[in-house]
Amino acid sequence: MADLKKVSQKARNSAFLRWIYGNLTCFSQEHMQTFGYLAAMLPVVDELYDTDEEKVQALSTYRTFFNTEPQIGTMVVGLTVGLEEARANGEPLDDDTINGIRAGLMGPLAGLGDSIIVGTFIPILLGIALGLSTGGNVLGPLFYIVVWNVAMYFGMKFAFNQGYELGGSAVEALVGPQSAALRSSIVMVGTMVIGAVAATWINITTALVVPFSADSSLVLQDTLDSIYPKLLNFVFVWFCWWLMTKRKMSPTVVMGLLVVVALVGVLVGFFNPGLSY
Repeated sequence: MADLKKVSQKARNSAFLRWIYGNLTCFSQEHMQTFGYLAAMLPVVDELYDTDEEKVQALSTYRTFFNTEPQIGTMVVGLTVGLEEARANGEPLDDDTINGIRAGLMGPLAGLGDSIIVGTFIPILLGIALGLSTGGNVLGPLFYIVVWNVAMYFGMKFAFNQGYELGGSAVEALVGPQSAALRSSIVMVGTMVIGAVAATWINITTALVVPFSADSSLVLQDTLDSIYPKLLNFVFVWFCWWLMTKRKMSPTVVMGLLVVVALVGVLVGFFNPGLSY
């Protein structure tokens, strides 16, 4: 029986450092933290797999979109290190399972991290630092730099290790008798998160008014809202999904096409950006 593969402490440290200092690597609106995540998984995949073909196949899992609050979100990276270790040892973990977990966790952890880290911890540190900076005292900025970096490093290290330990213990549930229901639930949670993001951040309305007579007209947006509220939002999301999945268009091409649609819509009066010239 072959020895079980184990991610070494050196590889885990390398993955952690790549994420902590490089989570915004090649950041763009299309990919956000995708390439930072991919870079963090490189030393892990390189150690677990023997051939280039196996490494390429494993890394292809992490090409999908990822974005979360990077400090608390470190737990997701540690979790997938544990899952990748299990997969390399023959556990039946496929790309959909791993990516379902990533998608299901990145949204809730982003909300938690933004409220605790960005909305609470950083403002408290800045408030103390500004108070110490009165009169040009250099102690203020030094306090912030030292305390933030120390707290960030050890906090993220703890989250990473907790995620790694959870990844190993979660394997049994993911491949055991209840695995089908659990994996379906994970994918469903990820789908709900994406749907919630679309419902929260997308707001498309039309300014088109169809006159019937001097005294009456049809306000198209009001009519659409009475039939199906947020219908244009749904059409927009479905159209983007259809272009990328069925027509195999890249997100960049889709964004360019949407710019054209928006421009034409403004010119014909369907959209009103509310600009004055």
